[in-house]
Amino acid sequence: MLVSVRIDRLFAVAIVLAMAGGMCRTAQAQTRILLGTLAPNGSTYHKELLGMGERWQQQGVKLTVYTSGMGSEPEIVRRMRVNQLQAALLTVGGLAEIDNSVTALQEMPMMFRSLDEAEYVRRQLSADLDKRLFDKGFVVLFWADTGWVRFFSRDAGVHPDDLCKKMKMFVTAGPGGNHQVEIMKAAGCHPVQLEWSDAIAELQTGMIDAVPTSPMVALAGQFNLVTKHMIEVNWVPLVGALVITRKAWESIPPARQQALRQAAENTGNRIQSLSRTESVQAVEAMKKRGMQVHVVTPDEEAEWRKLAERVYPTIRGGIVPADMFDRVQQLLQKYRSTGGRQ
Repeated sequence: MLVSVRIDRLFAVAIVLAMAGGMCRTAQAQTRILLGTLAPNGSTYHKELLGMGERWQQQGVKLTVYTSGMGSEPEIVRRMRVNQLQAALLTVGGLAEIDNSVTALQEMPMMFRSLDEAEYVRRQLSADLDKRLFDKGFVVLFWADTGWVRFFSRDAGVHPDDLCKKMKMFVTAGPGGNHQVEIMKAAGCHPVQLEWSDAIAELQTGMIDAVPTSPMVALAGQFNLVTKHMIEVNWVPLVGALVITRKAWESIPPARQQALRQAAENTGNRIQSLSRTESVQAVEAMKKRGMQVHVVTPDEEAEWRKLAERVYPTIRGGIVPADMFDRVQQLLQKYRSTGGRQ
């Protein structure tokens, strides 16, 4: 009888241990996050995400970062929706696949006169944008920009007509580039949609003559070997965000979420600071390799601003929701009226 009781107790303990093991495995599965990004392997973005992963690991969340085999940003968003990925570092082009209101942060050429203006507007709109993305099933962990998009071209181009009427402009292929096609056509330019991986080869063949991109991307892609000219016009800020699916986020115990969010926000701040600096350094590096930088005069900048403003009717309501377009203008008016003291 005593032996039987002991066996029963041992059996009960075994069941408890088995259940505990199963719960641990379930918890591990729930806290394993796969993150996709098109940021190059070994880049500042990649290194900072890996550093964030180390801090997340201290909270019991294992983060795996994938920088290749992801396809386009719309494909990354699709993978998130079917739970193949749970998180992503995306530009506005990818985020717009979730909710197009985010286009207000980037898809309005020459709207922002400084990165301080762009950041102010982003802070003011972030609560609304976060909610819109949350309602679509995604949680924003940080927003950041990486500086300005510039025009890199094979031949010198300082005036809008130089680039728009005389050159064929690269635009990324797929849904993410469709907005840029509309903007370029409305501006009187000649857009050519291609994959990023084909850009350098088609620059060499002459299929395209110019590429709007950040200096860091231009240097990393060695565009400067073909595009010997850069015009220093603040076309648009390059904006992005780190997002995680709402399902994955809510599977993490609330007690850990604050620490994870803080680690993410710190990472976003570092990415923004470092990438802005690297953008300036990339220009200097390309200048040393023979690239000419054309700094526009006030009159030339006014020509570019006039071109951009001519496109705004196409953008408002067609690319950027009308209410968001108007809010950006109202915020900028307020910011400028106070001399940036907010």
